[in-house]
Amino acid sequence: MAALAESIKDNIITNARIVAVISNNPKAAGIEKAKELGLNTIIINSKEYKDKNLYEEKLIETLKNLDIDLICLAGYMKIVGSKIIKSFHNKIINIHPALLPSFPGLDAQKQALGYGVKVTGCTVHFVDEGMDTGPIILQKSVKIKENDTVESLSNRILEKEHILYSEAVNLFVNDKLEIHGRKVFIKGE
Repeated sequence: MAALAESIKDNIITNARIVAVISNNPKAAGIEKAKELGLNTIIINSKEYKDKNLYEEKLIETLKNLDIDLICLAGYMKIVGSKIIKSFHNKIINIHPALLPSFPGLDAQKQALGYGVKVTGCTVHFVDEGMDTGPIILQKSVKIKENDTVESLSNRILEKEHILYSEAVNLFVNDKLEIHGRKVFIKGE
């Protein structure tokens, strides 16, 4: 979130502004950072809703009232429900610390190290109803070093994630993406 805000400020992402930073966790580090950056913050605490449907309805209502064009997930550790996905079809993107479709879900860096792959990386993709299965927008690779730990690999991937997410958002907000089935095409390439 902070990297996206910085990219907007530095005009790496053009024609965009952050309307709000929303979290289901009132203690999320991103909320404090967003406040420091002077961004509008909204907490919709999922623990205050006994029913997942009521939580999702409140989230959908809030997002529609904000009149957003794009939802960028960053550290949102919940499965996005089908009601939300249908309400914002092809308007939700996520960054994942692996070259999807390899190593979806949690602990992607640990999975990559455990599997013994030589290259991993990060992926920006549209969110669909599967876990990290949506159409892929962009990917960047990261070579795995023999002495890598989960922490060292995660740090190198994170550097690439900040660049890649900004590139993908910029393509989206400047209407450069076309989705055909599972494939995302960049207009003009």
